[in-house]
Amino acid sequence: MRTVEEITRAMRERKLLLVTAESCTAGLIAAMLADVEGAGALLDCAFVVYSPDAKRHALGVPERILRNYNLTSEHVARAMGRGALARSRANVAIANTGVADGGGDGVAAGTQCYAWVFRGQGGEITVYSETRRYAGGRNAVREQAARHALERLPHYADLAARA
Repeated sequence: MRTVEEITRAMRERKLLLVTAESCTAGLIAAMLADVEGAGALLDCAFVVYSPDAKRHALGVPERILRNYNLTSEHVARAMGRGALARSRANVAIANTGVADGGGDGVAAGTQCYAWVFRGQGGEITVYSETRRYAGGRNAVREQAARHALERLPHYADLAARA
């Protein structure tokens, strides 16, 4: 497991500037990064979008995606990431949506969907997504989800660089 300091070092080496689009984690991804000295050079901004309306209005998530896919889906996470990247000067977005507790709409509690969206130097967009499920209470799930989002960033950055 990487520390946040190791992740920020990897971000600096890869010249990554991050924007987050967070639903379930409610800004925790950005907050974990902001805990490290010098984070201002790595974090452009963060969107916290809990409701479907916020996802639509703040990030431009298309209504058809919200209607056709569960809010806890990689489809929605990818649209959130694309929307955040389009509204930022960042070159990478991390998006997260999920259910921390209670489940609902047929989605198991602890389910988290992610997207990592990269903008290349030529403007090309590369998107990676995955779904994970975590055990524990609400805050434990949120913390695990935020940590995973940051831990996977160097891996996907390397893939995007080779794409």
